[in-house]
Amino acid sequence: MKDLVLQLEQNHFLTDEEFKLLLEDESDEVLSFLNERAAYVSKKTYGNKVYIRGLIEFTNYCRNDCYYCGIRRSNCNAERYRLTDEQILDCCETGYKLGFRTFVLQGGEDGFFSDEKIVGIIKKIKEIYPDCAVTLSIGERTHDSYKAFFAAGADRYLLRHETADSEHYRQLHPGNLSLENRMQCLYDLKKIGYQVGCGFMVGSPYQTTESIIKDLKFVKELKPHMVGIGPFIPHSSTPFKDYKQGGLKLTLRLLSIIRLMLPNVLLPATTALGTIDSEGREKGILAGANVVMPNLSPKNVRKKYLLYDNKICTGDEAAECILCMKRRMQSMGYEVVVSRGDYKEINGE
Repeated sequence: MKDLVLQLEQNHFLTDEEFKLLLEDESDEVLSFLNERAAYVSKKTYGNKVYIRGLIEFTNYCRNDCYYCGIRRSNCNAERYRLTDEQILDCCETGYKLGFRTFVLQGGEDGFFSDEKIVGIIKKIKEIYPDCAVTLSIGERTHDSYKAFFAAGADRYLLRHETADSEHYRQLHPGNLSLENRMQCLYDLKKIGYQVGCGFMVGSPYQTTESIIKDLKFVKELKPHMVGIGPFIPHSSTPFKDYKQGGLKLTLRLLSIIRLMLPNVLLPATTALGTIDSEGREKGILAGANVVMPNLSPKNVRKKYLLYDNKICTGDEAAECILCMKRRMQSMGYEVVVSRGDYKEINGE
C-alpha cells in the first residue's frame, strides 16, 4: 500500500481501483505514512507556514433547503441574523490588528444581500485594507454577479461542490438545486480569474467509496486553488439528525490524498475537524493542510451560525483563539504567519 502512496506522490493521480484500495485501507501504518508524505510535500511548497483566514459569518438566512445544513430555510429553530456593514468592518478591524490579511465573508444564500450590497462591502474593505485579500463564500450566483464582485476587488471564492456524484447530490439536496449548475459556477469563477475553492463533506449520508473517487476526479479536473473538506456532522434540526458523523481517519486520509494530488493547493484544517476531535485541526496540519480559519464574527452571533451541532469556537474571543492557535502550531514546528497566503504556482500550474 505504501507503493500506492509513493505512486500518488510522483504521478499526482491513481486509477479508480487504486484509489479504492487506498481509501478502504484502515491500517494506522498506511495512514501515518500517507500523512507523513503529504506533510513533506506541503512543506516543500509552503515551508512550515500555516496561513490564517479571518472568518466573518455575516448572515445565517438562506433560501436553500439542503438536507444536511443547520441554517436551511425550513429550520424554524434557527435564530436568524444579519450583520450590518459597520459590524462587518468592525470584524475586519479586529482581525487586522490580530494579524489577519485575509477576510472570508461567509453566509447563506441571502437575497437581502444583493449584488450591489456585496459590491459595496467588498469596496469598503479593500479601501481600508488594500493589503488584504477578500474571500467570498456566499453560494451560487450568476456569472454577471461573480464578475461584479471580482471587479470590486474580491480575490477568492469558496464554493463547496459537496459531492461530484449526481445521484448522491440528489440525495443531499432538494430538486431545485443541481450539481450541473454548481459545477458550472465553479468553472465560471475560475474563468473570471478568482482563486477558487471547491470541497466536499466526508462521511455524509449515502456517500460511498465510489462517490468519493468521483470527488477526487472532479477536484483533479477543476484544479482549484483551494479545497475545503471536513467531516459531516449532523444537526438536530435537519432530516439527517440521526445519521452518523464522518470519521476522523478518513478525513485525514483524504486531506493527504488531495495534498499529494495537488501539491500547491491551499488546504484548510477545518473547524468541523476540530469539532469531532480536540486536536483535529493539528492533526489536519500534520496530514498536509496549511490553512486555519479562526472565527472573527461577533461573539453574540457565533452560536447562531450553526451548520452542524456542537461547533467549537462559538464563545472564544478572536484574540484568545488566535493566540491559542499560534501556540499549538508552534508546538508542532509550524508557524502561523501574517500574510495573505496566496496560492503558489508550480511549473505554471
